[in-house]
Amino acid sequence: MQSIIRVAGLAVLLAASVAQAQTPAPAVRTEKNISLALANQIAAETVAACAANGYNVAATVVDRAGVVRAVQRADNAGPHTLASSERKAWTSASAKSPTQAMMEGAQKNPGAANLVYLPGFLLLGGGVPIKSGNEVIGAVGVGGAPGGHLDEQCANAALEKVKGQL
Repeated sequence: MQSIIRVAGLAVLLAASVAQAQTPAPAVRTEKNISLALANQIAAETVAACAANGYNVAATVVDRAGVVRAVQRADNAGPHTLASSERKAWTSASAKSPTQAMMEGAQKNPGAANLVYLPGFLLLGGGVPIKSGNEVIGAVGVGGAPGGHLDEQCANAALEKVKGQL
């Protein structure tokens, strides 16, 4: 009798999974995205983290689609830092990966080296994805520290400060 109940239970589970597999995906998706308030906070925390180390930087925060949500530039940061921070943020959001890791991969892998030819991609350290759980909801890009690895450290320090809000 128990084996009949088990077989019947398995048949019900199988039928349910087949029905689910045939159900079309919903026409409307629900996605997480970064708020303006959080984007402003991350930009401010990033600039502050770099300032604490004596670096004058710009920080740009983009949403999951790479659209700019917040920008801050330290008083003595060069004008070029704005463009580099925005491109790093966009590249990181687009690829859902830190730009430092992408740069290193492109240097080691001839096939990945072609990424530099993608319009808008900037393979320099300093772009870091912003995640809520495992979902990328944006990215922060930093430009102006004396090295992309230092830009990335500032971004990571800012994200560490706001991790409870993600």
